[in-house]
Amino acid sequence: MNNMKEIRIEKVTLNIGTGEAGGKLEKAMKLLQNLSNQKPVATITKKRIPTWGVRPGTTIGAKVTLRKNKDVLVENMLKAAGNKLNQKKIGEGNFSFGIPEYINVPGSKYDLSIGIIGFGVMVTLERNGFRIKKRAVKKGKIPQRHLISKQETIDFLKNKFKTKIED
Repeated sequence: MNNMKEIRIEKVTLNIGTGEAGGKLEKAMKLLQNLSNQKPVATITKKRIPTWGVRPGTTIGAKVTLRKNKDVLVENMLKAAGNKLNQKKIGEGNFSFGIPEYINVPGSKYDLSIGIIGFGVMVTLERNGFRIKKRAVKKGKIPQRHLISKQETIDFLKNKFKTKIED
């Protein structure tokens, strides 16, 4: 296989939406810290949604982004989700899924101070050559033929993580 066509994980983002600042947000930050061994950041709203009571500048969640060699983490997260993914949760070069309880993740223990919290996992895939869209000098677009299709994402999940894809 051409090594330029080889797919790998670019980043994994763990996200918890609390809807408000305070105790829930502190628990979410602590959970993300425990799962990733990195300091999470608070997510802040940009829009006003009166029916939800959300104003711009309000803290409503926490997230942490993990980069480089996170295959073991993704494998554990998929095991926690039952190693099954719905086809609707797979995009072109990315996939996401939710974990209802963090104690389902292999290797994590129940923490009384956190309680039971679920979170979302978003995984972004890339190929060699994707740097051209991010670099500072001579930035360019990735050609259509080099982008990762939905079917290639499904094949990557089936081959690398033995994931079952449901309709």
